[in-house]
This record gives sequence, C-alpha cells and structure tokens, in this order.
Amino acid sequence: MSDPLSQTLSALADPTRRAILARLSAGEATVNELAEPFAMSLPAVSKHLKVLERAGLISRSREAQTRPCRIEPEALQAVDGWLADYRLLWENRLDRLEDYLATLQQKDKP
Repeated sequence: MSDPLSQTLSALADPTRRAILARLSAGEATVNELAEPFAMSLPAVSKHLKVLERAGLISRSREAQTRPCRIEPEALQAVDGWLADYRLLWENRLDRLEDYLATLQQKDKP
C-alpha cells in the first residue's frame, strides 16, 4: 500500500487506533499512558502505534527514557480534503432534493 491516503484510511479502520488518536488529540502521551484503557499487552499497543506512525498520523520523539507520541494532523487533513469532494456532492444532491420537494408542495396547494 504505497498510496498515503490508503495507508491513512487503513490505519483509521481499526477502533483501537481511532481511540488512540482521540486520546492524542488531548496532548502527548507515552505508550504506557496510551495502553491504560485497553485490555492488551504493551507489544500489541506498540504494533498499533507503528501502523499509525507509518500512516503519518502520529510521531514519536525520545525524551530520556520515554518516547512520547503526538498526533500529526497533516494526514487527517488529507483525508478531510478527499472527503470534501464527496461532502460537496451530497450537499448539492440534498439541495436539489429540497428544491424538488418544495416544488411538489407548491403543486399540492390549492
């Protein structure tokens, strides 16, 4: 999967990884802090973090003995940009439906 958008969407497909991103949206956290709410081993959480890191959704730095993780919003902005085209499409379709329904209602009035 060399396409960055595909990597990002694949990483976001897992609920655990989405929960990790939600936690990181509040600020940096260590692997131990990120693992707390999950009933899984630290190596399992680390695997999720590696997927998120490869997708560009998080980054890790080294501070003494810890490696805090932080969210990287640029990858999410790419997804939002991709979704914007579809959002516009559906907004236009719903606007046309609303206009059509208004026309029908006008025809029904005596």
